[in-house]
Parts: sequence; C-alpha cells; structure tokens
Amino acid sequence: MIETINLEQKFSLISERWQPKIVGELNDSYVKLARLQGEFVWHHHDDEDELFMVIKGTLVIKLRDRDVMVNEGEFVIIPRGVEHMPAAEEEVQVMLLEPKTTRNTGNVENKCTVEAEWI
Repeated sequence: MIETINLEQKFSLISERWQPKIVGELNDSYVKLARLQGEFVWHHHDDEDELFMVIKGTLVIKLRDRDVMVNEGEFVIIPRGVEHMPAAEEEVQVMLLEPKTTRNTGNVENKCTVEAEWI
C-alpha cells in the first residue's frame, strides 16, 4: 500500500528519548524517527552504515578525532565500523535510515539498548 507519512504527526507519538520508532521500510532497511537529547553511548556497528537526518534541531556526532555538527535539513552517514556517540544539547528530531539488523547501541549491550517498534 502506498501512503504518505506525516513526520510531525509521527513525532507527536514519540515522547521518550533515544528510543527509535519505525515508520517505514525500504528494501532491507527501516526508516526510523527518534527524539534525542543529552549524550548517548560510544558504539559502532560492525556491519551496518547509518544515516542520521536532522528534521528539527542540531545533532552532534562525536567521533574519536572530531565532532560533526548536523543541522536542520542536513544528514550525515556514519560508515560501518566507525565509533561514534550522538549528542544533542537541546532536543533534536532525527530520521534514521539503517538496515533492519541495526541495533541502536551497535556493539554495546546496556540499559540504552532497545528494540525499535512500529508507530
């Protein structure tokens, strides 16, 4: 079934931070939305690249050698194997495009690890 997805409406269903929600699927990938604020956890993904697109706010992707600032309307692709830590001083709304096998904490298993659910 072909339908449009209203990002504002979908974000209104998300109250918790750092818990991506699935809003679509494309080939072997999910399209996810998330609200982020504060610092996440240092991690990497052995087999998956990740795309972070900022819908609202400013996201910082911390790398071991520098920080990458991602502003509203911009995206960044983090290649597989690259250790990173997303951070946001103020709340940011992001869209993620990543393979269905991608775990939000990558190689790390801790209290931040969640299974994404559909909204």
